[in-house]
Amino acid sequence: MKVIGLLVNHTKPMAQDVARRLIEIIEKHGAAARIDEKTAETVGRDDICLPQTEFADHVDLLFVLGGDGTILGFARKFAKTGLPLLGINIGHLGFLSEAEPQDLEDSVKRVLDGNYCLENRLMLEAQVERGGQVIYQDLIALNEIGIVKDRFGTMVTNRLFVDDMYVDQYTGDGLLVSTPTGSTAYSLSCGGPIVSPHIDVMLITPICPHTLHSRPLVIAAGQEVRVEVTGTHEEMVLLVDGQDFRTLENHDIIRVKQAAYKTKLIKWRDREFYEVLRRKLHNAP
Repeated sequence: MKVIGLLVNHTKPMAQDVARRLIEIIEKHGAAARIDEKTAETVGRDDICLPQTEFADHVDLLFVLGGDGTILGFARKFAKTGLPLLGINIGHLGFLSEAEPQDLEDSVKRVLDGNYCLENRLMLEAQVERGGQVIYQDLIALNEIGIVKDRFGTMVTNRLFVDDMYVDQYTGDGLLVSTPTGSTAYSLSCGGPIVSPHIDVMLITPICPHTLHSRPLVIAAGQEVRVEVTGTHEEMVLLVDGQDFRTLENHDIIRVKQAAYKTKLIKWRDREFYEVLRRKLHNAP
């Protein structure tokens, strides 16, 4: 019997209703659902409750109810488990999601029939060094690692190296190291290119650089990025998918490379990346 774990963002207005309907549909089709304590409390199903820490050993795949931010958070949390994720959008944009609340029945049938494909999405791993010591490590991102200022009206300077070779120095609001998945997120807003998720590369995108010549770079996924930072007011942060952050100091060194594992996203065979791109980002039919 297929066992499906539900991960729910309870801050979304539709969360409780959609979760309850989804459990009913899963069980109607002969599969089993597992939910964490918070979801069990809200939908009244203690009989199928399981701590999230035990999902990896007891479920076959995960349905994520929320928006893009919800998927990013759970992708980082469960990446090491190798469990596939299906995003069900009850948020705003839902660019990473594959299903909508009105498609629950069809989505469950597709998954149980094996009528889907898996996209292995590149992830990043970062660490921060200070005074020759590693102070932060195992910082995992699906979208991007950002090195940014933390105060309006100031600038941060980033010296960029790729595989220990000096590339350039950027002074402005910061620098992004992104995955192809993240190319349609923060990097896109900074003028970075859109990259197909089917190729493994890393993007380096300056944020509002105070220069006439700085341009985004695309490098091989197997290369390592090193960034040395300085800031006039020492108010800088390292951002992980825009959700987690670490305080940076002058002369900190940030190293970014591809992670040892990838996020497995469930995708429908009849839906193409470029169709989603056009529909979600350009408001086209």
